[in-house]
Amino acid sequence: MKRRAQSVLLKMFGTVVVGGWLATAALAQTITAGAATNPMDYKILYATPQDVVQGKQVALTMCASCHGINGISSQKGVPNIAGQRPVYLHLELKMYQAGGRGNTTMTNTVKYMNDDAIMKVSAYYASQDPAEPMAVPAKAAAAKPNALSAGKAAAVACGGCHGEAGVSKMAGTPSLIGMDPKYFVAAISAYKGGQRKHDMMKELVSELTEADINNIALYYALQAPDKAKTPAAGNVAAGKTAAASCSGCHGDGGVSGNPATPSLAGQEAQYFVAAMRAYKDGSRNNSTMKGPATAVDEATAKNLAAYYAGQTPKAPQVGKPLSVAEWAERCDRCHGVNGNSTDPRAPALASQRADYLERVMLAYKKGERKSKEMAVMSESLDDDLIAALGTYYAQKKARGLAYMILPLVPLKK
Repeated sequence: MKRRAQSVLLKMFGTVVVGGWLATAALAQTITAGAATNPMDYKILYATPQDVVQGKQVALTMCASCHGINGISSQKGVPNIAGQRPVYLHLELKMYQAGGRGNTTMTNTVKYMNDDAIMKVSAYYASQDPAEPMAVPAKAAAAKPNALSAGKAAAVACGGCHGEAGVSKMAGTPSLIGMDPKYFVAAISAYKGGQRKHDMMKELVSELTEADINNIALYYALQAPDKAKTPAAGNVAAGKTAAASCSGCHGDGGVSGNPATPSLAGQEAQYFVAAMRAYKDGSRNNSTMKGPATAVDEATAKNLAAYYAGQTPKAPQVGKPLSVAEWAERCDRCHGVNGNSTDPRAPALASQRADYLERVMLAYKKGERKSKEMAVMSESLDDDLIAALGTYYAQKKARGLAYMILPLVPLKK
């Protein structure tokens, strides 16, 4: 017979088997990683009621002034720790003690705490009832639209000239789909700043903020690509031949692989010819395009326009932004459903202070707080989304959880 210790998580709503002896050994190894290996470090896995009682005395002396004796904070930016996972609390206190969190106040507080005190205060706060969810205001503000929906709303004003979803139906007016957002933003910014000479466009974009331009760029980048719905004069075959010299920058068939270089596939033909004239006479200042445009006569420009107008555009490689709920699904993979972690090493997020969650996520994003996993998760979050995620988890019901080691039991072969 083989014998193996089993670990079980007991929750208010039932039991969850976490794993066997290997899982328990991994937890113990994690606790002592980067710190002095001491048998006392393992005791958090076996905390007794007496340890909890003694932990309260440590909390009264060392922790209660900030975190409250019940572990529910009343100070902005200071986390609730009541009901937090004991192994996580133990790990964090050891990390603060080693100076690994960049928090002088916490480091100085726990600097001279011995291993026994750290274990017991962790066990005490883990035993407390978690905070209640943050109340939703009676008249909650309307949810701020995400970048994609904001871009769609802002692009309504563009549709009269550039066509629905950015597919032009007006000769001389460019289609806006199939462009990488980086190029789109640069072009609109050039109109706004006067580098591109077009009085009407300058006036139309003058009131757009940087966020507006980015949102519109994202919206058009995510629309289904299509060819402009206007006629194209010129010889397609001759245009294909002439386009060989353009493919180095604009890609085969006019589909660019460089975010800073526009795709030409499916572009409105008369606009293309007008743009070539502008590069040629210098009214559109671009040192890269000046030479090639100067070498192209009017007939060749029309042939190129006809060729590119007939090519099928492709959508740029741009990901659709996730909603708060979709981001939370990703966070829940480590932090548990609705932020109620079942991994003793991962913190629970449910009912945590929103301002604390926001501060910590920003610290991970900026690299002030070190974690490879959290750095990857937070790098693409903007400040609004970070704030929204903090509020999302602060409004979730926290579930208390206890970690226990069951007696050895025989396992059948």
